[in-house]
Amino acid sequence: MKYRTFGKTGVKISEVGLGTWQFGGVDWGDIQEKDALDILHKSVESGVNFIDTADVYGMGRSEKIIGKFLKETKENIYVATKLGRRERTSNNTWPAKYTVDMVKRDIEDSLRNLGVDSLFLEQWHCIPTEMLKSGEAFELLETFKKKGLIQHWGCSVESIEEGLICMEHPGCESIQVIYNIFRQKVTTDLLPVAKKKNVGVLARVPLASGLLSGKFKKGYKFPEKDHRNYNADGAAFNVGETFAGIPFDRGVEIVEKIKEILKPSEEITMAQLALRWILDHDEVSSVIPGATKIEQAISNAKASSIPSLSKQVHIQIEQLYKTEIEPYIRGKY
Repeated sequence: MKYRTFGKTGVKISEVGLGTWQFGGVDWGDIQEKDALDILHKSVESGVNFIDTADVYGMGRSEKIIGKFLKETKENIYVATKLGRRERTSNNTWPAKYTVDMVKRDIEDSLRNLGVDSLFLEQWHCIPTEMLKSGEAFELLETFKKKGLIQHWGCSVESIEEGLICMEHPGCESIQVIYNIFRQKVTTDLLPVAKKKNVGVLARVPLASGLLSGKFKKGYKFPEKDHRNYNADGAAFNVGETFAGIPFDRGVEIVEKIKEILKPSEEITMAQLALRWILDHDEVSSVIPGATKIEQAISNAKASSIPSLSKQVHIQIEQLYKTEIEPYIRGKY
């Protein structure tokens, strides 16, 4: 496993981290606590030292499982969490504004769930663009950073515009964004700004909800409670969070063309090559794929050790994006 400096924090984090939306036990189907703990242990054994979660994943379940894991491991682990969506979940509307009391409660709940005295990284969780433009949300996190309840703060965003807004604040230390072969505009429009401002970049949905693993066929049916079923067209939340906004069957067709360029083998899988494509952009601090099986966690971590893709491969992937991917992207971008 290789490690990269996480923006202005100065901390070295694993370039392949672990996303834990699936540990909430909803949206990805059921996952048992024991299995989640096994995935965490195996990930860390594979060199992972960065874990991303959110208070809304299973309404605290993901954080609590990670908290239990932190008591079981002796390794130094950096955990990032998020806040801001619980208030919306209660009545399906956003609050008029976030208050000190709201943020204090959310932070304290995450501290309790994780079993820590201070959060390594707290992130706004895809809150509305207008809330970011006002700047008040950033000042709230600054308040709790000064109090010592959080060490660093950043923003998980849905669009490049939102990422640029967040990075205007000097206190913003990280941006989390959907970034994968299907979402290449991030390469040209966001990464150079992050590099200039020394802001860490976390690449989420790196495998497009598993689509870029190359394992699915057209017409595949996901379980009813899996977001890849009920949010395939954005019925529940931003469609970009599911298959990166690409219609599933069209995505399957495109993946076959990507395979022809990346040429996966028995030794190096399609998923590893898709992660490698992201890692070849050195502005990215860490890519954070999820895993519902130990084997997936091990395989994802190994992406750090495979060779970089050739310049020609990157050119071909970019050309494919411009001609056959970009026209099909849906959702905020």
